[in-house]
Amino acid sequence: MAPKLHLIRHAQGYHNLGPEYWNLIDPLLTDEGKKQCSELSHKFPTKATIDLIVTSPMRRAIYTGIEAFGSILEGNPKKNIIALPILQEVSDLPCDTGSELKDLLVEIEQKDLPVDLGFVEENWSGKSGKYEPTSERIRDRAREARCWLKERPESEIVVVSHGGFLHFLTDDWEDGNKFEGTGWANTELRTYEFVPQKEDPENNDNASIQETMESRQRRGKYDSRPTPDYQKGLYTVMLQAWEEQGCPIG
Repeated sequence: MAPKLHLIRHAQGYHNLGPEYWNLIDPLLTDEGKKQCSELSHKFPTKATIDLIVTSPMRRAIYTGIEAFGSILEGNPKKNIIALPILQEVSDLPCDTGSELKDLLVEIEQKDLPVDLGFVEENWSGKSGKYEPTSERIRDRAREARCWLKERPESEIVVVSHGGFLHFLTDDWEDGNKFEGTGWANTELRTYEFVPQKEDPENNDNASIQETMESRQRRGKYDSRPTPDYQKGLYTVMLQAWEEQGCPIG
């Protein structure tokens, strides 16, 4: 059976303080971000059932996973966070560009962090090839991420990623310009399940996901889910809105 996914946007990083901080490369969490992680840890509904934690290799995502789910990792010394580069953010702004692998390796070793970098390639932060900031390439890696997650043997997986990429990962564009470049608040949690049959015939990855009704209601959405056709219209509108906010996607 395909796993249930608990998708989370990272906690507040320094770049979230305003555009004047967007020139920071791979920024860390603010003190407020660390507080958000603590709050997420206490309110997470089913932490005891989590089998795996996967994050973007960007430091704000890694440290969100560690700060919010450290008790799970401490309870099982053999359990590490898996850093998955296809979960990185969508733009090529400095703040959305990750650290080089060699620097991450040093940081993780020196701090003895429970993070597995086995999937992180040398050029993962180069914003080229599969990581180009274009809608085609981003949709390709969102599809790859869904397929990777669907094939995992675990039953419940926490995924910590970024506000822009989470829209591509879920193919859900509702309220997509509520914040700068996203409709997801920092540390916002939404729960998704893989659907047995594809609703969109153009999406041939056989790994479509949809938000559970319980999750929608948790965030005040009591109406039915938007249809695939409506989502397609929202997609175009949201990319234009992001460009106007200074977060363009090619």
